[in-house]
Amino acid sequence: MNRKLALLLAAATAALAALPFAANAQTSAAPPAGFTMTTGTPRTSEQTSVKFDHADLSFRLFPEEKRLDGVAELTFTATAPFEWMQLELDDAFAISAIAMDAEEIHPDDGWRNDNGRLSIDLAGVEAGQTFRLRIAYSGKPHEAKNAPWDGGFVWGTTPNGKPWIATAVQGEGCDLFWPCIDHPQGEPDRVDLHITVPAGLGAPSNGRFVGKSDNADGTTTWNWSARQPDTYAIALNVGPYVEMADDYRSRFGNVVPMRFWRLETAPADRAAALFAEFPKMLDFYEATIGPFPFGDEKMGVVETPHLGMEHQTINAYGNAYKLDGKGYDWLLQHELAHEWFGNQMTNADWDDMWLHEGFGTYMQPLYARWLNGDRYMEAELVDMRKTLANRFPLVSGRSQDSGTVYNGETGPGLDLYYKGALVAHTLRLLIGDEAFFRSLRRLVYDTADPRPGNFRPVYRTTRDYIRIVSEEAGRDMGWFFRTYVYQAELPRLELSREGDRAVLSWSRTAGDFPLPVEVEVDGRLTDLDMVSGRAAFDAPAGSHILIDPHNKVLRHLDFIEAFKARNASN
Repeated sequence: MNRKLALLLAAATAALAALPFAANAQTSAAPPAGFTMTTGTPRTSEQTSVKFDHADLSFRLFPEEKRLDGVAELTFTATAPFEWMQLELDDAFAISAIAMDAEEIHPDDGWRNDNGRLSIDLAGVEAGQTFRLRIAYSGKPHEAKNAPWDGGFVWGTTPNGKPWIATAVQGEGCDLFWPCIDHPQGEPDRVDLHITVPAGLGAPSNGRFVGKSDNADGTTTWNWSARQPDTYAIALNVGPYVEMADDYRSRFGNVVPMRFWRLETAPADRAAALFAEFPKMLDFYEATIGPFPFGDEKMGVVETPHLGMEHQTINAYGNAYKLDGKGYDWLLQHELAHEWFGNQMTNADWDDMWLHEGFGTYMQPLYARWLNGDRYMEAELVDMRKTLANRFPLVSGRSQDSGTVYNGETGPGLDLYYKGALVAHTLRLLIGDEAFFRSLRRLVYDTADPRPGNFRPVYRTTRDYIRIVSEEAGRDMGWFFRTYVYQAELPRLELSREGDRAVLSWSRTAGDFPLPVEVEVDGRLTDLDMVSGRAAFDAPAGSHILIDPHNKVLRHLDFIEAFKARNASN
């Protein structure tokens, strides 16, 4: 499917809603039923009182039964004293054993799993204490109805009848298949994965490959190690894969392994053509933003039985090698963007998700320009402009979960992508390329001069970005974000005439809005500074006035609204 249809399906199939619950699971009621089907609800006080050091995750998959056996060994260091630990794990799984530092904890009075909130009595831990929890569980994980939008496990088969399995849990969270802190700020410092599957199948996953072992029972265990993966970006992928390998020699002097796991039934020529796009896209991103964040691990892509998802160093690809006339594979390019906007830089709260999706989406028209020039960039931006709903602001200013922000009935929905990209474009043209791209580097790397080895993954908020942009622009830019990001409605330009003079005014703004505008009067271009939100200019009676001839500003346009209304009624 093409990108527009894919994202429209996301809006059509979104069914998640905000699920409020009390902050302390031990002393308050259990979270509501369906709690595990969203992600990003506020962390408990205990969850904010630990550093998540390490997750060692073992999975055995049984494709015929659509079943998973798991053992999670989770290491934490307490930053404050507490009694009970809360984790999230879908209660579809039966927990067979829990132990703390090898000492078994009994379920009668030592732990319980209430609607997916797993509470464990640690008998008290002190600040600075490191402890390990071992949780063994099994069951049939939630099966996705329409991945990746309605996520979970996809139990598919290849064209030649072999198992083809994938996880996609962005909207629902990591707790659909492993016990975790299901929040953007719940990232472990390191994750080791051990994935056991029937012999003859591959299991590419996050991070570095650290070997495989063939077992006596006719299975193979694949082992991987990843640093600081985004919680929803940890992924299982199983199938009869053929691995394609090459190295990318970075403009920053390091060498990045490139890997593509295609199905054995995939057309080899199309897979080779897609693989040839990898170094071109990496070069664009490194020139535009900075070093590939996980160059010491890999740039990895795996063919999946769903459209796609930004799984860290193992992006899911299910676009069937389609061409749409843009000169590149949009899905590959978009998911790769999230290695910078999502995995290296992670939103601190789902309310800031436009930092992932808006900038990640803006990379596609920028790449179109990189390859083929301004006309192709502008064509993509025009298509984006037609989709905006403007029903909810991109950022509400309060903590949100995934279900709220991705559902167009309760939050910005697809505006996260397209409006976010158009806001980024307007900002770039306002402050200039140098300030704009420096602001992105600082947002992503926390430094304006990133080099391999001198940065770590960061959490970011919209407030962080406003501060960075203001510093790079040399003036307070809060007014720009108050109208474009914290307000749902787009600003309007109102034109009036006074004899041989005309006045252009901004309206429907969130306070002062000194956004400059160009006007063209009978072919003559004039720059209006709009310092007070309005400006007068010469326009003899009968002259033709064209507002914003180069389409630099995002604003309400009557003809776009008429187009959307007509299409909605058909």
